[in-house]
Amino acid sequence: MRQPMQKIVPADEYLIHQTPETFATVSHADLSWTEKIWCSLFARDGSLQIDFGIGKYHNRNVIDAFAGISRGVEQITVRASTELDLDPERIGVGPIDYEIIEPMQKVRCILHENDVQPLSFDIVLTSTQLPPFLERKDAQRGADGFRIGSDLRRFHQLVTVSGWVEIDGERLTIDDADWLGYRDRSWGVRMDVGEPTPDIKPLNRMSDDFILTWSPMYFQPTDGGEPYEIHHYLQWVNGEVHYFSGFVNHADGRQEPLHGMVDDLKYDPATRRLLGGTMTFDAGWGKERTVEIAPVSDTGFHLGTANYFGYKGDRHGKYNGVDHTSGERYADMTDRATIDEAHQLRDCVIRTQEGDATGFGIFESIVIGDHPRYGLDGSDSFL
Repeated sequence: MRQPMQKIVPADEYLIHQTPETFATVSHADLSWTEKIWCSLFARDGSLQIDFGIGKYHNRNVIDAFAGISRGVEQITVRASTELDLDPERIGVGPIDYEIIEPMQKVRCILHENDVQPLSFDIVLTSTQLPPFLERKDAQRGADGFRIGSDLRRFHQLVTVSGWVEIDGERLTIDDADWLGYRDRSWGVRMDVGEPTPDIKPLNRMSDDFILTWSPMYFQPTDGGEPYEIHHYLQWVNGEVHYFSGFVNHADGRQEPLHGMVDDLKYDPATRRLLGGTMTFDAGWGKERTVEIAPVSDTGFHLGTANYFGYKGDRHGKYNGVDHTSGERYADMTDRATIDEAHQLRDCVIRTQEGDATGFGIFESIVIGDHPRYGLDGSDSFL
């Protein structure tokens, strides 16, 4: 039967409306409108990493999710998707669930026992001394200046992690003292949702010489001072910075803007995985801040298996019917045939250092095309 009116959902009981609509609709008609949850969590010794994410696509009537682990060069992923209107209040799909225990303080990520892969976990993410921090609005247009490519808000937060993970029937305990991670929340019009529209010029800049780096980095001064964070997000196309967001984030919530970044990084020419190096940030008025980073281990979750940039014909927000699940297990994510399939974008767990302050972070990167200063040849490039 045709629905003549908007749908009323339980969220409409709360005094949180911001438009004269119900929570069954959003104010934007774009099919790329997305509510997104992402978490990347890791043992400090680099032995194990858990990645987790949920996407809610109002205008597609789709909710999808992924959950997986990286252990050395091995990776296991479980995905699920269904119709959003079947249970619009649930933050989860299939065997994957997310619970907000206390906003901005404590959330829970669950991968229930499932028929896809011998993997499950139940973990609680707890805020540290650092509150959540907003990034600069990701507002980008196509090269013609007309079409909106993204119109997105995101915040991220450092967390500790507790609970358990079970792999191949072996249960491991996860403790706050040994695990850290980052979670983020974003909402708005997002790139790379669904199949590219066939009858308009694509916005894709990754057919050019392209660099993307995104990294939240935590630091603890050795003198016992308050921890802080340096975060940046860079998109570079054919020699020009297309988008940059950067801040020094303090425990009291203050954010000092950074104005640019120049890196001296190294990447593995075969896999384009980060090998380490430095990033120097323009802190304004002639001031600079230089950070050294290095991977903790071979562990690093490749986000292609979470449908970032598409994977085996699937994409973020794609309609796959009701109660669709899938997943796979890769023995070696450095194998070229594997990363051609799963792409180079990965959540690399890094150690960080600025002066005598040290810590950890997540480093995401895409380096496409010809980049002589990195020793990377365009003829061997891949997404």
